[in-house]
Amino acid sequence: MPAAGGDEGVDATVRELLLLMPRLVGRAKRIPVPEALRSFSLAPRHLSLLAYLLLDGPMTVNELAARLEVAPTTVSLLIGDLSRKGILERREDDRDRRRRIVAIADVHEPAIAGWLAPGAAAWRTALAPLTEDQRRLFVDTLLAYETGVDAERD
Repeated sequence: MPAAGGDEGVDATVRELLLLMPRLVGRAKRIPVPEALRSFSLAPRHLSLLAYLLLDGPMTVNELAARLEVAPTTVSLLIGDLSRKGILERREDDRDRRRRIVAIADVHEPAIAGWLAPGAAAWRTALAPLTEDQRRLFVDTLLAYETGVDAERD
């Protein structure tokens, strides 16, 4: 569907992306959950939380909520679910005993790392030839797309 005023270059790129995105999503959905984690019924909502903890290390509920851009209560529910399953551990913060730090349980870290590794490697390969400014533009473009899709649905 050409835009009003029709920029053929943009329209051609939109067409290409509309054909590419379902393939990317389909491939992502086909990444198998590691055998060691299959019984836990992990969902996509768990993947982002686990990725942050794996890549950035242990953090508080509020830090995770800020990064995931959701309410702390939402993160607390996810953490509670994953903690009951033994995937996450909660412990006191050595610097402030009132705070709780959340981390991936040592026993599950290798499986989670292996699950995320192919995607991380593919992104590194795709992004490595780009300059820092080009990488920032790419991420900003995806964020703008996400915002635009959300706006269309509201």
